[in-house]
Amino acid sequence: MSEPAIRKVCVIGAGTMGAGIAAQVANAGVSVLLLDIVPPDGANRNAVAEGAVARMLRADPAPFMSKAAAKLVETGNIEDDLGKVAQCDWVIEAVVERLEIKQDLYAKLEMVKRPGTAVSSNTSTIPLAKLVDGRSDAFSRDFLITHFFNPPRYMRLLEIVTGPETDAGLAARVEKFADVALGKAVVHAKDTPGFIANRIGAYWLQAGLNAAFDMRLSIELADAIVGPPMGVPKTGIFGLLDLVGLDLVPHLQASLTSMLPHDDPYHAVARSIPLIGKMIVDGYTGRKGKGGFYRLNPEAGRRKEAIDLATGEYRPTIKPSGLKGAVAKGDLKALVETKGVVGDYAWAVLGETLAYAAGLVPSAAADLLAIDNAVKLGYNWKAGPFELIDKLGAKYLAERLEAEGKPVPDLLKLAGERTFYRIENGKRQFLGINGAYHDITRAEGVLSLADIKLSSKPLLKNGSAALWDVDDGVVCLEFTGKMNALDGDVMKLIVQAIPLILAEYKALVIYNDADGFSAGANIGLALFGVNIAAWSEIEKLLAGGQMAYKGLKYAPFPVVGAPAGLAVGGGCEILLHCDAIQAHAELYTGLVECGLGLIPGWGGNGEMLDRARQAKMMPKGPMPAVAKVFETVSTATVSKSAAEAKELLFLRPEDGITMNRDRLLHDAKQKALALFDGYHPPDAPEYRLPGESGRTALNMAAEGFRKRGLATEYDMVVSDALATVLTGGGADLLDIVTEQELLKLERETFLQLVREPRSIARVEHMLETGKPLRN
Repeated sequence: MSEPAIRKVCVIGAGTMGAGIAAQVANAGVSVLLLDIVPPDGANRNAVAEGAVARMLRADPAPFMSKAAAKLVETGNIEDDLGKVAQCDWVIEAVVERLEIKQDLYAKLEMVKRPGTAVSSNTSTIPLAKLVDGRSDAFSRDFLITHFFNPPRYMRLLEIVTGPETDAGLAARVEKFADVALGKAVVHAKDTPGFIANRIGAYWLQAGLNAAFDMRLSIELADAIVGPPMGVPKTGIFGLLDLVGLDLVPHLQASLTSMLPHDDPYHAVARSIPLIGKMIVDGYTGRKGKGGFYRLNPEAGRRKEAIDLATGEYRPTIKPSGLKGAVAKGDLKALVETKGVVGDYAWAVLGETLAYAAGLVPSAAADLLAIDNAVKLGYNWKAGPFELIDKLGAKYLAERLEAEGKPVPDLLKLAGERTFYRIENGKRQFLGINGAYHDITRAEGVLSLADIKLSSKPLLKNGSAALWDVDDGVVCLEFTGKMNALDGDVMKLIVQAIPLILAEYKALVIYNDADGFSAGANIGLALFGVNIAAWSEIEKLLAGGQMAYKGLKYAPFPVVGAPAGLAVGGGCEILLHCDAIQAHAELYTGLVECGLGLIPGWGGNGEMLDRARQAKMMPKGPMPAVAKVFETVSTATVSKSAAEAKELLFLRPEDGITMNRDRLLHDAKQKALALFDGYHPPDAPEYRLPGESGRTALNMAAEGFRKRGLATEYDMVVSDALATVLTGGGADLLDIVTEQELLKLERETFLQLVREPRSIARVEHMLETGKPLRN
């Protein structure tokens, strides 16, 4: 008998975290009850929860993936609506971090919830044993900790802590829902203070603060040292504290020092820093306050300034120096051995933190995998502590700690000259606490291209793409260039792949493991062609892309796109040519060429027209579909989620959305196999387009934007070119425009624009700055 599904969730506590959790449940398409206290005035008893939803609808970045998701959130208050908990399958408590308040709430919950309904706390510091103290055995069986990270939509980590009495089946049900429906990467932590990520993160932050103050470093240099060279976000330590709020520091420190064992190494680094106390009192709590370690000075034209750790005064930011060559590229040993303050600071932070993390197995986590995954997911490090130790060498770290008279963790001694990770027989393995290596296993429904690549060779490969056998007759096309940019080599491989798949396989999935699916065409290569006036080569690239994409569209086998992250320009166009799309929920896709002074040139215009005219809500006639596409493409609109991509017609209504990034390739593969039986390619579309009158109407609409200051003079030139294509050029309303005729018009118009100096200026500016030029 299968476990009952989680169909409705209750979140109690509508603060930033609780409201964000409720939003993510709604993003999963699940009803959620959001409760909070009755405000003191009592005029609107649900005002706190209602206000939280209203704020989230205005927030950027948005907690909701679509405004429609907000309709799944029912608001209420604890006094009037607690009885509705009986309708829920999971109750998540996210109230203030005070034990007595939580315990009082649990006493009330025990009276109204159904037996077997999971209750979890989002606490980040309080041990589970204390939370359930005084509760019944039945309540304890239904109780666990589910520690989300803020913001819940974007931070994938979920630390789960169970107690000795927690029902294993109930915990597994919550974990599966969190994994599949909420998209969380679950890490099992033990019931110890701070759990895993925040315990290590707090130590790292404190070690970094202490060393920077002791050495009187500039905060810019400190952040540069512990940032990208260590695989840490460029915010480093001081920028991160500004982001989360400096007022967090004393609270986190007080919590950990009160609960950690007296012999825990954290006590040796935990110390009060007077400057931070003064900054908090003065309102300099970071980005949410008047500024933090960094600020934008409004009295100096919003000049960026940094605080001097020695004087406590602000000064203009300075560019850090001393990070060059191998050090800047992430050679950790070269970094910590660099002479002077760079190496000294790097070792003071890295050596201390890695040693601390190594000492938490098995007390805080069962194995090193949990440590690495928690830190990578919770703090966005590219490598976890044990992966960093492998870069240094476990023996090197142990010997250096011993030489300084510091304790060497048992796990470092156990590793000796070995690495914590290795590849054996095509399998990635990790070192267990028993001294043996163990295979890293994946959960059911998780398929990793990285795993496949360990034990196989590509079917086809060139400098920009590769083709992989992902089993069961399905092949995966992977882009491999910088930012997965698309060029002639990608198109050549697509052309080569089609007969190979037809002869030996069933279907194709277009997917890669990178954070972004594709940034579109390689505009640097295109600009080079423009600068040497190689117009025939640019036309060849255009025609080659159109041919390759149409080859995919009309291939005699299913083609499924599996994008995640950024998929713009040509990266969006290849998706538009797929039979189906299985997208990660965090999909940022769109046709952005107009922002570069160009138009889509690889068939995207026609594919968008086809989607628009098939949309159920689209009024009949040629003009509504054309106007919809013109509005979206001319403004270079990019979806802020896969749900919004459906609203913008980049995805079809029947296209799938996967919440957990780790499950995307598996889900796309299953979709491709489901399409195989009885598959036949689509018929070529024919268009009835509105012609010159339609073009005039579109230009009038664009002129309205220009008069309001929302479009530049050159935007009008580009939008007119787009309007020409979308309305069929000189076609009459009664004429039928074929797909090939539309592609030819698209090509000709693109080639006209790419010769324009103002378009060239836009492309150059994007390459130099990464930002659009409004000329």
